[in-house]
Amino acid sequence: MKRAGIREWTALGVLALPALLITLDNTVLHLAVPHLSADIHPSGLQLLWIVDIYSFLIAGLLIIAGTLGDRVGRRRLLLIGAAGFGAASLLTAFSRNTEMLILSRALLGIAGATLMPSSMSLIRNMFFDAKQRSLAFSIWIACFLAGGAIGPLVGGAMLEHFWWGSVFLLGVPAMVLLLVVGPVLLPEYRDPNPGRIDLASVGLLILTLLATVYGLKKLAADGFTSLPAGLLVLGLATGVVFGVRQGRLRHPLIDLGLFRERSFSASLGTMAVALFVMSGSQLFVAQYLQMVVGLSPLKAGLCSLPGSIGGVVGSLLAPLALNRMRAAYVMTLGLGIALVGFGVLTQVDAGSGLVTVMIAIGLLNFGVAPTIALGTDMMIVSAPPEKAGAVSAVSETCQEIGLGTGIAIIGSIGTAVYRNQVADDLSDQVPAESTPAIRDAIGSAVAEVSRLPQEIGAATLSTVRESFTHALQYVSIICTALTALVVLATPLLLRSVPAASDGEGAAGASAAPLDVADAAGPKNA
Repeated sequence: MKRAGIREWTALGVLALPALLITLDNTVLHLAVPHLSADIHPSGLQLLWIVDIYSFLIAGLLIIAGTLGDRVGRRRLLLIGAAGFGAASLLTAFSRNTEMLILSRALLGIAGATLMPSSMSLIRNMFFDAKQRSLAFSIWIACFLAGGAIGPLVGGAMLEHFWWGSVFLLGVPAMVLLLVVGPVLLPEYRDPNPGRIDLASVGLLILTLLATVYGLKKLAADGFTSLPAGLLVLGLATGVVFGVRQGRLRHPLIDLGLFRERSFSASLGTMAVALFVMSGSQLFVAQYLQMVVGLSPLKAGLCSLPGSIGGVVGSLLAPLALNRMRAAYVMTLGLGIALVGFGVLTQVDAGSGLVTVMIAIGLLNFGVAPTIALGTDMMIVSAPPEKAGAVSAVSETCQEIGLGTGIAIIGSIGTAVYRNQVADDLSDQVPAESTPAIRDAIGSAVAEVSRLPQEIGAATLSTVRESFTHALQYVSIICTALTALVVLATPLLLRSVPAASDGEGAAGASAAPLDVADAAGPKNA
């Protein structure tokens, strides 16, 4: 079996750029929000769209982009997306009003949706040795996590010296580098027999994902109301129609037969649940650091570094562990470490929980990272190489859904616990007009408490912080229980699946690189 050489490993460094920038671009926006709000004065609804439309469109368009890459060429789509991402970054950086900023963020999301599946599928087609491929995916995932780690540091430093739009210029030189060296280093691959794209399936899939993702985001932000509930029902209904249609098509957008492959479905489910508990808990951790401990957003980001570093280290150690045990057991061991992290998080208190939280999130990210890295590898290798783009996109979409449902469901449970606890403990001395804001959420509670007389305000703030800490503990207990179930289920579901070091598996054992020159004439990307 052909082993990757210097050219392929250098090309992996090029492919790591989009992974790094996707998370970095989203992280720096949160730091820039106060500055851009003071400059262009968006309304509350407009600010929500500025923040959300980027990830919203990425989630909705990933599968379409992955399928398109299989048809037109993955390198070609990656380079088109890189050019679009660079241009949209410039437009975002120099936006002069809210409407222009929303539009440019939307364009960033559309371009970003092409980068992830193209990068992952090219890795699948560049690294055919199982051990090398596992290491390559682990490095790529580590870069993805590193973007979240360096975002607060780089973004904070730039905001100290430049205008808010400067943080979006970070993507421009990286995209220029990708456009220059990508055609030289990256091979081209596409499906030689892609079939016709079913436009009705495209429409159904976009409606399914956009309705579902937006509904989840609204549930997480506003609680249970008719609009997000209706959108979720619409998303589920159109999802069923989409699934039925795929089963009847000769060339479906998503081959539903993949879900009968245990390595595909089990790794997909394991990743989704791992991200579900991670996102739900870390939503509360971020608020805890700022609202209970009292850190600034930048300091809270710095205190989150152990989590990001833990994720990077966990990703890089995962392929090394394959030398001693099967992939399923590496994932189980990692999730066991994450289970310990959730156990630590249940012990947090309102007075001295900072160190406890930093240890907990370091263990959590370190433990979950191998599941993401090895699960991605297992999913992609379970499909034929010519379908790698679509499968990569399914993996990314699953991760987006896992993140979104975790924030919506666990976030809603934790918010309900906070509201019930603060309602029971709130002093009768608190003015009636302040009570609704204090009971609504900890953010509005801290703002409202600052307006109260000093003695009452101090007592109320203590009650609010204790109530929120209780909610964090409750959420951590739920996440601990769910993680324990996954720890038990993973080795059972994946015990018959060959480890990455054992070979390609049924779908990819005899696969060879599918070059455009072989499949569709001369390269022209």
